[in-house]
Amino acid sequence: MEHMMMGFSLLFTFESLLMMVIGCVMGYLLGVMPGISATIALALFIPFTFNMDVIPAIVLLICVYSAQNFGGGITSILLNTPGSPSAAAAVLDGYPLAKKGQAKKALGMQIWASGVGEASSAILLIVFSLSLATFALRFGPPEFFLLALMGLSVVAGLAADNMVKGLIMAVIGMFLTTIGMDPIGGAFRYVASFYFLEGIPFIPALIGLFAISEVFVMITEKAEGKQLVEISGEGLTFEEFKSCKGPLTMGAGVGFLLGLVPAAGPNIASWIAYSEAKRMSKNPENFGKGELAGIAAPETANNAAATGSLVPTLALGIPGSPPAAVLLGALSLHGIAAGPLLFERNPEIPFTVFAVSLVIVPVLMAIGLFGARYFSLVSKAPKTVIAPLILATCTVGSFAIGGTMFGVWVAYIFGVIGYILKRFNFPAPPLVLALVLGRLAESNFRRSMLMSRGSLTIFFERPITVVIMILTVFMFAYPFIQSYIKKKKAAAGK
Repeated sequence: MEHMMMGFSLLFTFESLLMMVIGCVMGYLLGVMPGISATIALALFIPFTFNMDVIPAIVLLICVYSAQNFGGGITSILLNTPGSPSAAAAVLDGYPLAKKGQAKKALGMQIWASGVGEASSAILLIVFSLSLATFALRFGPPEFFLLALMGLSVVAGLAADNMVKGLIMAVIGMFLTTIGMDPIGGAFRYVASFYFLEGIPFIPALIGLFAISEVFVMITEKAEGKQLVEISGEGLTFEEFKSCKGPLTMGAGVGFLLGLVPAAGPNIASWIAYSEAKRMSKNPENFGKGELAGIAAPETANNAAATGSLVPTLALGIPGSPPAAVLLGALSLHGIAAGPLLFERNPEIPFTVFAVSLVIVPVLMAIGLFGARYFSLVSKAPKTVIAPLILATCTVGSFAIGGTMFGVWVAYIFGVIGYILKRFNFPAPPLVLALVLGRLAESNFRRSMLMSRGSLTIFFERPITVVIMILTVFMFAYPFIQSYIKKKKAAAGK
């Protein structure tokens, strides 16, 4: 309780509250822009946190992350175009309902469902993170190596459509983490210039892979003209909200649980919740025609999953999703390592995250309910305006991190790489995951070998390592099992 009060006291300062407002507004603005995912939004804002104190910086990023998830559903309903991938399921019933002249009702359900998902997941975040971090204090180098390996195993989920391409990206990412000074022996590896002594800078690489590559996509793709539905009709009534308590509760549970699983995250959670809501419904034939439960379930789930992904990120230092990997990069930028020791060495960080996750809910709901009409207009801004603004932000941000043009060149090189990856359907998240976890895996594997004098039996002699290995095998195999079951059902249905 003492630490929780500390988190609230750090949040309720002028600078932190200002960052909360800025983060919420800017997160919404980026959320309603089709193509700007939570990962891109965070990558754009990290450079601005470089000269901030760590608490306001984390508050800003958490607010951008959460608000982007709230905002993504607005264009799903009004423009039939999801602002973010996690809001895609809301299109199925949100847009048909808006076309019937009930856009105000659809938006009301979207905002309230997002609030339920965020609030319930924030409470569970506090409970699970503390318990998991306390347990993880027993971990040593063997356990941390296998945790990193478990994080890398979710490549199977991140690249389920093409495992070969996903593994190629992971291997390239692991290789890139070997550039720089050896973390154990101090030898130089692939150091062509003194700029590479600390390896490839993570944040500029991230900005390039996600934000600058998206600018290149905007430049080369033709914009599709879509008509914005007018916000009209009656608002959501209490009885209508109450009638969706089943889908809301189910969406919150499914979302949080899938948020705990690295690589599952909001995108998958929203579709599973939508499917379950349809299965639970007494009138499944109404889904796809403007059913409120078809908005409530996926919007609750994707927001719950977004917050739930912070549990393994804070407690174990394993990113629960690509945006969470960006948050890990932001913490490392400020010299803070996530994981179980975070709660002992820097308790102000996780407890401020807990505080802002709770306080932000009414703020985001108020902004959404009263500002949806204005935020939706942003989605109509031409790409010829948006692309240069994003590019300028990326350039300034990449320069600010190191104060040299090296970061800018890295960002643009990775921007070209990211664009090529998108063109040839190579997934970028496995590459990011490997960049985040590569050094953690290498350093802890080598420490384990030093402890055991080169014997691999150290990984089989400790109960916790055995459990982690079993979980790793399951997490790697699960997408293949799921794909096999789907194919079998499809074959049986023919």
